Amino acid sequence: MQRSLQDKLAILADAAKYDASCASSGTTRRDSTKGGIGSAGGSGICHAYTPDGRCISLLKILMTNFCIYDCAYCINRVSSGVERARFSPEEVVSLTLEFYRRNYIEGLFLSSGIIRSPDSTMADMVRIARMLREEHGFKGYIHLKTIPEASQELIDDAGLYADRLSVNIELPRDDSTRALAPQKKPETIRSAMASVRLKQEESKERSFRGKRPGRFAPAGQSTQMIVGADAANDQDILTTASRLYTGYRLRRVYYSAFSPIPDSSAALPLIKPPLMREHRLYQADWLLRFYGFEVEEIAGVTPSGNLDLDVDPKLAWALAHRGQFPVDVNRAGKEMLLRVPGFGTKTVGRILKARRSGVLRYGDLLRIGAIMGKAKSFVSTPDWSPGALTDSDGLRAKFLPQPEQLSLF
Repeated sequence: MQRSLQDKLAILADAAKYDASCASSGTTRRDSTKGGIGSAGGSGICHAYTPDGRCISLLKILMTNFCIYDCAYCINRVSSGVERARFSPEEVVSLTLEFYRRNYIEGLFLSSGIIRSPDSTMADMVRIARMLREEHGFKGYIHLKTIPEASQELIDDAGLYADRLSVNIELPRDDSTRALAPQKKPETIRSAMASVRLKQEESKERSFRGKRPGRFAPAGQSTQMIVGADAANDQDILTTASRLYTGYRLRRVYYSAFSPIPDSSAALPLIKPPLMREHRLYQADWLLRFYGFEVEEIAGVTPSGNLDLDVDPKLAWALAHRGQFPVDVNRAGKEMLLRVPGFGTKTVGRILKARRSGVLRYGDLLRIGAIMGKAKSFVSTPDWSPGALTDSDGLRAKFLPQPEQLSLF
């Protein structure tokens, strides 16, 4: 049966919702004043996020949900009875341009199931990006999902047209990938990540004549891990993320809570993990990247290696290390100030700058923007001391979510 473009869009936009690695930050601005349409920098990309943290500013679709692979956790696996559809490259280009002209989107996030072969599928995705850039002068944001098994030449071509590339690692442990996605090899996935990193580094180096090669994925690369599809705990997940950041210089690791699918393997859980677990992982990821925490400090707070779902990871660490508090905001170093609950990186920067001019008091911290409702139990100033608050057995209870009260109306 021949499907209409609208029917295909409904199927393939819905199929793309499971991919969380969709964000447009980090790119440089293309100069649309020289011709072409769209913009990928400045105010050209407007970030909008759903409650669970997913970016919705791009046209996010699969080229097709047909797939020759049989990954147990994937709704589009070859053995699934899901309704199938496929866009031609020309249809994807037309949709992207029409949606942009109507101000619905600011760019394209394109992924795909594997049809015929990895090379054939990747070639079509590269063709879409090339048509948008060269034939239609599209200056907007393009994010391509790289197929690890595709040839190096195709991955290199993809990086010339896309702002960001992503290679999904899928699961945090290699043994889980081999068991649940037998046609995928963790080594191949990491090799593709390494090749993107090397190509990015090459694009920044000038030749002996001073000429710089063409830009390559200027917004970097990202990946996604599914949370809750295997037995990996949060410490396993964060350890893998930390290695990916260090080894491949990823811009982002995205975490996606596993969604049970029809007719799934008995090896998969029947219950979806709480979205709060996904949220806590994002918070912990932020601490690893910007606050100087190590994985063992964050996930080692609980014996299970899982993050506390009731309080955020920084607060959980502070509650477990009360002996290091209260912190004197006028004397403490940057590293310790960053560990105070309620102090963000901007707040700490303002504190360090402000105290050069004089002693900070409680009111100064409020004016600086510190969240003192959380921080006051962990800091001291000349006019404030938490006293017994820091050592109180009831301190944790003060931060727990309050149960909703029943209403008569």
